Amino acid sequence: MSHPLLAVEDLKVQFSTRHGEVTALDGVSFHINPGETLGIVGESGCGKSITALSILGLIPTPPGRIAGGSIRYDGEELRTASTARMRQLRGAEIGMIFQEPMTSLNPVFRVGDQIAEAILLHQGVSRKEASERAIDLLRTVGVPEPARRARSYPYELSGGMRQRVMIAIAISCRPKVLIADEPTTALDVTVQAQIFDLMRQIQEEFGVAIMMITHDMGAIAEMADRVAVMYAGRIVEEGRTDDIIDRPGHPYTRGLIGCIPTLDDTISQQDRPRPLSEIPGVVPPLHLLGQGCAFAQRCTEAHAACADAPSLSPGPHSVACHAHRQEVEA
Repeated sequence: MSHPLLAVEDLKVQFSTRHGEVTALDGVSFHINPGETLGIVGESGCGKSITALSILGLIPTPPGRIAGGSIRYDGEELRTASTARMRQLRGAEIGMIFQEPMTSLNPVFRVGDQIAEAILLHQGVSRKEASERAIDLLRTVGVPEPARRARSYPYELSGGMRQRVMIAIAISCRPKVLIADEPTTALDVTVQAQIFDLMRQIQEEFGVAIMMITHDMGAIAEMADRVAVMYAGRIVEEGRTDDIIDRPGHPYTRGLIGCIPTLDDTISQQDRPRPLSEIPGVVPPLHLLGQGCAFAQRCTEAHAACADAPSLSPGPHSVACHAHRQEVEA
């Protein structure tokens, strides 16, 4: 294949609010190759989920709209695709694991029927065959007693089991791209590890490309081949995961990495444990963003040049930071 499986270029998304027109995504660009995992990381409010919804054509209009840029799936421009075409693509070619399964699953339908629904819609099989495939999918994602669990309602399952049901729905038609929006939110660490193992197994078996959205740099280090760090609707750093974890260029990325507790800290400083690092302040409201670097007010390295918004540097490890650029050029 001569082009990425999914390519987003200069994406701009705006919302009409009581504060006027607010830009939620401003020039977001990235790509995902077949069989690759791209991590999108950042705090809440940075635009990660809006990016996913834009790809799927699910931005609520009004008040939102895609104001510019390009979204190409397998060479096809999705911004100009018809509503009917997007319905064909969702689930069949691009699947999504939504952030909170208890609100994403319909509480009045059995989980087996909810898995079978996508199969009936996209593959035109009989209801009996769709139900049998739903049971097989529950078995694939590690749900015990799948035939019995298929007859359960969402409230009868644990959080980990509900997340597995969401994954079964997302892969029911063997999509080429799987968008996982905070797939382990509210799960304990043991179940998180099981979900990550399951996602790797699915990727190996089906060859699916994964776009994983998270706020956790630890999850990125474990799962992603490449990572794009988002802040206030822009990508501020992008590159191979190992490069960014070992040599973060943006102060925001260093802050996210510094928030991760390590086992070495706990073992070596049991008497005087190291306090967890934190990034001071919060992501600013989008309607209050100025023309300069959106991170400047929280950054310990900010200086006069930050009054102008930095652009991503060229190369496989790109950083949008004036201080980093000066350091490289020095």
